[in-house]
Amino acid sequence: MVAPAFIPEKLVGRQAELYQVSSVLAADGDLLIAGVPGSGRRRLVQEAAQFVGARIIEIDCLRATHHQRFLTLLAAGILSTFGTAPELTVIRQWLTHQPLTLETADQSPPRLTWPTATDEWQLFKTLLLLPQAIAEALNCRIVIVFQSFPHIRTWDRSEQWERYLRQEIQAQSRVSYALIATVAESWVQQSEMQVVLLGPVKREDLQPWLQHITTAQGLQLAPAAIDLFLDYIQGNVGDAIALLRRIWLDHAQHLPRSTTTASLQAHHLHSSTLALVEDLSLTFESLLLLLPSSQVRVLESLALDPTDSPHAREYIQKHHLSRGGGLQGALASLQQKGLVYGQDYGYRIAMPLLAVWLQQRLA
Repeated sequence: MVAPAFIPEKLVGRQAELYQVSSVLAADGDLLIAGVPGSGRRRLVQEAAQFVGARIIEIDCLRATHHQRFLTLLAAGILSTFGTAPELTVIRQWLTHQPLTLETADQSPPRLTWPTATDEWQLFKTLLLLPQAIAEALNCRIVIVFQSFPHIRTWDRSEQWERYLRQEIQAQSRVSYALIATVAESWVQQSEMQVVLLGPVKREDLQPWLQHITTAQGLQLAPAAIDLFLDYIQGNVGDAIALLRRIWLDHAQHLPRSTTTASLQAHHLHSSTLALVEDLSLTFESLLLLLPSSQVRVLESLALDPTDSPHAREYIQKHHLSRGGGLQGALASLQQKGLVYGQDYGYRIAMPLLAVWLQQRLA
């Protein structure tokens, strides 16, 4: 039996951030949302755009492995949002003197095409202008979301495309840009973009949602089980959803037909958590193999011995960490990868289930 989605119906514990992002979008502003995976970055933008009545175009930069792929994703993202007959008419009219063609067929979705020999740089400029033209013609607000934005540097090594995109972000008046990243980089501070930082969701915000959604799915968690659940997920909604699905698969789907609610104690929750991290062990092992040994050592130390002060001499000596710039570089790289929170959140491991797995592995 397939487990329920356990996706929150609305943002959990992000009302202040929702108001902030909505205010920026309502004023046709641009922003960068920084946070680790599972912190609700994409959902935050989607709800804010809906709140201000903006149309949203999403591009996942992780899927862009080269220039051509990036252009294809950008073109597809535009048409996935603006695909009605009147909207396609507006697009076709604007493309009259552009190096793009709008293809429509009865059996296929519309798509933007261009000759193979067309200059990619000119295509990039044209595609960035198209949403502005649509917004002006339809008198609407548009939000373009670039997920995993820093990933474009894997193919844009000279950062030429990124610099031009930053210029367009500043210049366009009818289109708002929302860049989603793990950390806020220094260049953002020198721009007019607003920065929204997402830390772990507070326990007092998670608990009401947890009790509501578990009850709705036939799970009754004892108070000790609730406390243990919140300890395990450490404010990460993504890990909370994954753990809830595992608990349901382990317990709720095996209920006798005469029973409608599974009453779960802390030991039930603990066993499901260990089973889940065991299932994820191959993923976690692969992750560690991709990291330098200095970063793995920092992760292991923080998992076994959490601290707000990893730079303290006693902590460095206790866990045999590298001193000075080596440790600082390892922490900064782990923050960039979304594996560790920075100083504002006490240098915690940002993937709570990874922390549990490390604890079990090293115990």
